[in-house]
Amino acid sequence: CAVKAAHLLSEIAKNEEMKKSCIEADLVLTLIPLLESRDPEMLLHAGKAIGRICYDNRGLQEELVKVGVIPSLVRILTDYAESEPLVHVALLALYNLADLDSAKEALSMTKVAEQLVKQLRRAESHERLEIVFEVLQALAENDALKAQLVDAGVPEVMSEILLRLQGSSQAEDTCVVKAASDLIVSLLLGGKKGNITDQIHKEPTSRGLSSRGVAISVDGNCLRMLQLGVIHQLLDLLEKHIQSGDTSVQQAALSALQNLTIPVVSKIQTLEEGVPERIEVLLRPESPPVQFKLLETLRTLADGQADAAEILGQDPLLLNRLVQWCSETEHSGICGEANRLLASILLHNRSQEVVKAIEAAQGVKHLVSMTTSEHAAMQNEALNALAIASAIDLETLEESFKESQLVQSLHKLLRDDNTSPEVKYNSMDLLCRLLNSGDLRQEIEEHKIKETLERLCSHSNANVVKEAITTLQVLRGET
Repeated sequence: CAVKAAHLLSEIAKNEEMKKSCIEADLVLTLIPLLESRDPEMLLHAGKAIGRICYDNRGLQEELVKVGVIPSLVRILTDYAESEPLVHVALLALYNLADLDSAKEALSMTKVAEQLVKQLRRAESHERLEIVFEVLQALAENDALKAQLVDAGVPEVMSEILLRLQGSSQAEDTCVVKAASDLIVSLLLGGKKGNITDQIHKEPTSRGLSSRGVAISVDGNCLRMLQLGVIHQLLDLLEKHIQSGDTSVQQAALSALQNLTIPVVSKIQTLEEGVPERIEVLLRPESPPVQFKLLETLRTLADGQADAAEILGQDPLLLNRLVQWCSETEHSGICGEANRLLASILLHNRSQEVVKAIEAAQGVKHLVSMTTSEHAAMQNEALNALAIASAIDLETLEESFKESQLVQSLHKLLRDDNTSPEVKYNSMDLLCRLLNSGDLRQEIEEHKIKETLERLCSHSNANVVKEAITTLQVLRGET
């Protein structure tokens, strides 16, 4: 009678009130041993009953993991991989449990990655693909499981799926493509992703990896995906969905591209494959969240790479678009990110042509304005970028600096007690560069910045004091 009883319980548990009675009767603990059965029908009904009783009940779900349900679910996936009903029950159970840290830890001791890859390859329905993606997405938040997923061949399957569906315009295929792109992001970095729309108003943050071990893993994953041609598949997807106007896929693909280009070795390969030359297509989206993600992606590519910065910094179409975005008033996040990309291009390039191109595009005034940003990170980025540009070609920038009142902005930063020590230090470093221009030196002298520098010689921060002394020496012509 056990099979019939399990079947009956699985039907009873559909009703919310009866589900409470099942919990009170401790039926879950009675049903768990039935998952060791070799009878497929018993496994099916017991699995359904447990799933329905424990659905949306975190306490019971934790109890399930504690009493060892995870190995049983993986065994079902392994032994009955061809049975659609049983695979569906096991996947649903994993989907409901995968967010639990205890479940992830238990799954890391199994060969669940191999079984999920097998189910991805044989999945014929969109529903099956989506549920496997959901499980994989949750598991990729765990470093041990993420490594197993990569070793089991998830990147290869992602590449196959993107290649197969990139020409489709069906809504169901679009959802699968977005899920595949999101999963690529998780495999590269892990962790839960924030909402892009929320991010466009956030304060700038630095991007980094917590440990060298993680960095090595990420580099390897990036290279593996690049070798599979994922980067061009993502670009093809972008071009297609820019035309169709699907912003969710555009955001997902750009997130994947951004994370693919974080390691230096990936930046180099990205450049070699000519990705920056496809920038014209990427500039077409009108959706603010997509524009924000594009700017972030390009800044990641330029970060630390002079070659990338020079390619981007000599693209008139990109520079003109950037200058437009720098004036964006409705979306402050886009305005800020456009300024940061402009600063990054100057900061990482070593080319006089780039300096001239940005000056010609009227981007200098925006960087001068950025020095007075409310965010210290952005102020320092602008100050450092302008200092490097001044060292490369001050003559080209001189007129723009005068028109945008750079000297007055720097003086204000130096006088303001609320200005951070690092910003004061970088402001004086830039001042030293400006003193190489006769006209700008005259402005500096007229605004009596010397008196402000003398006061800074008694500042509480040693670096500020040192830089103030150096700047005064340069101003007096002593060095």
